[in-house]
Amino acid sequence: MEAAGRLVACLGAEGLVIALVGPLGVGKTVFAKGLAQGLGIPPDLVASPTFAIASEYRSTGGRIFAHVDVYRLESAAELDATGFLDLLEPGNLVAVEWADRFPEALPADRLQVQLERGQAPPGEASVVERQRSLNAVASGPVSRAVLDLWDQAMGSRGG
Repeated sequence: MEAAGRLVACLGAEGLVIALVGPLGVGKTVFAKGLAQGLGIPPDLVASPTFAIASEYRSTGGRIFAHVDVYRLESAAELDATGFLDLLEPGNLVAVEWADRFPEALPADRLQVQLERGQAPPGEASVVERQRSLNAVASGPVSRAVLDLWDQAMGSRGG
């Protein structure tokens, strides 16, 4: 998951909002750490912002990476009250964990990344527990451009 996030950030994902969706412990924060690393931000600085709601990091190149976690919020109005709209400045890379809780509060142009645990065949649960799958869907021109580049980069790496 970290390598996938790192690759997305390296693709010039300026102004991109990434909606991270998936169950607890599936790798949403690990993906966010990869995004940070791709921008040159040490990934060990990135922690789940569950209690802070949002954390901002500045890359050495001046880009802002905003990491948002809406797990504890009760409504989209609460998200607005946190200053979320201010994070959507052009050029920022914004990752929102638990984005499926308030999809109406997110920009229409976003890259939704659905993370899931692998399905275990009988007798192989211990191996599959570490496997994760990722499905990304673009919903606008910025996210589509990034998804196309991501898809090309993954194809050149052999999947």
